[in-house]
Amino acid sequence: MIPGWPYSFVAALEPGRTSWTGLLDAQRLRPGDDTTAVTAGQVRDVLERLKRAGHWRAGDPPVLVVCDAGYDLPRLAHLLTDQQVEVLGRLRSDRTFRFPPPPPRRRDGGPGRDVGRPRKHGPTFKLPDPATHPEPETTTVTVTDRYGLARADGWTRLSPLLARRDGWKHHTGPLPTIPGSIIRLTVERLPGTRTPKPVWLWHSHPSLDPTSMNRLWQAFLRRFDLEHTFRFLKHTLGWTRPRTRSPEQADRWTWLILAAHTQLRLARHHTHDLRRPWEKPPTHPHPLTPNRVRRGFPYLHRKTTHPTRAPKPTRPGPGRPPGTRNHHPATHHPIGTG
Repeated sequence: MIPGWPYSFVAALEPGRTSWTGLLDAQRLRPGDDTTAVTAGQVRDVLERLKRAGHWRAGDPPVLVVCDAGYDLPRLAHLLTDQQVEVLGRLRSDRTFRFPPPPPRRRDGGPGRDVGRPRKHGPTFKLPDPATHPEPETTTVTVTDRYGLARADGWTRLSPLLARRDGWKHHTGPLPTIPGSIIRLTVERLPGTRTPKPVWLWHSHPSLDPTSMNRLWQAFLRRFDLEHTFRFLKHTLGWTRPRTRSPEQADRWTWLILAAHTQLRLARHHTHDLRRPWEKPPTHPHPLTPNRVRRGFPYLHRKTTHPTRAPKPTRPGPGRPPGTRNHHPATHHPIGTG
């Protein structure tokens, strides 16, 4: 186990398979932080910056927020109800949802209802139990190069059964009903020898059509491009290489790494391809990979203007005298979110 500070990132995804993502924000998670509330605050802050920059205007389609497993998706959608966003993410395969209640009827079969409390939820929809799955309301089949046949089944107007624990523990008033849509994605094959399993997705909009459902599950697959970005930050740019002693140092170093990655992303169409003999040439419209852009970036950097002065030569400091010990041990800061 390697101790460290966890961070929450917000990145813009690109269409098509690529190793590039636009890192927009990073925030360190402190011990005891509510991950869903922190994520909602980050998304709200990024949206305000996009509006001020003119990248999103009134009348534009809602921003699609794509999350992986580990987030409380219904609560995230509830916290962002005042924003023009839609939430999409992966569900654990053991979750349970409820359909809306059927129309009330009297005991004699007529319209209306008898005296008593009306039903709040309808039939149960358990992800691991196929017996509780009615016929899908929407089904699409798509042929892909990487996964073979991809089948998507959709059900709408499903809401989770909430309880007053975790993030809902301090909620005032009755717990809300958060309807959404569920998509079950099954593919014919996976890269390598892995056996494909169904992937369950939850979307904050309570309705689906074939076009939007195909767009949603394909947008979720683009989330995995962020894994290439994290590997590039760690292995190539050295995000986790320094042994920072304070959270403030870790924050400054993280934003320096984000700035370096942004420079490379902006230069990806202006650098020369210095590829190795065994590497394939890039094909249009796919840009160079981050590693190949970094390889050619020094040649581009020489041709650009330099707003700072050249570093002055100097000598290293004398350091601690030989035979002496450090009597000021470093402060140990809490890590993690627990």
